[in-house]
Amino acid sequence: MADAFIPETEATVTCAECGRLFSAADTIELAGRRICATCKPVFLQRLREGAAATTSLSYAGFWVRVGAAFLDGLLLIVVNMFVGIVLPLALAANASGIAAVPVVFVLTWLFQMAIAVTYETWFVGRHGATPGKMALKLRIVRPDGSPLTYARAFGRHWGKFLSSITLLIGYIIAAFDSEKRALHDRICDTRVVRVG
Repeated sequence: MADAFIPETEATVTCAECGRLFSAADTIELAGRRICATCKPVFLQRLREGAAATTSLSYAGFWVRVGAAFLDGLLLIVVNMFVGIVLPLALAANASGIAAVPVVFVLTWLFQMAIAVTYETWFVGRHGATPGKMALKLRIVRPDGSPLTYARAFGRHWGKFLSSITLLIGYIIAAFDSEKRALHDRICDTRVVRVG
């Protein structure tokens, strides 16, 4: 079964044909690729015709990735605005005097940073995509189509941070790369692909 019905503890793989996420037990390895039951007949036919070797991932373009980042940004802005109002008020109520103001702001910023790291790491590690990418039917995978680990998702978040502090050049290079890789994709050896 695809995507939503896979238990969190079960190993998952991405079908090399359709890009959907399946339990490992629901796929078969053919010509060195994991293929789901739905794609198996077509893949076998192409294998017989000698065309399966050219099958590759469908890389997500620059602008659809910008759209996904925009959607994720909107979601994080809403959450961080709430935290940016509530947390300082709660901390200030327990603080004494004006000297505590910088501490309150630093703690709020650290909490907001933790939200962003957790958001990216959990969604990418668990679902292979953030909500913005899911909405636009994108998934982050390894070059062979396999899903990312939580550790790689965590590293990819910090790679995105590096892409941001280089005047966004780390993002812009995706527009000119044949596999549409940004700097963080190159660092973490990932690809953003279209699903379905």
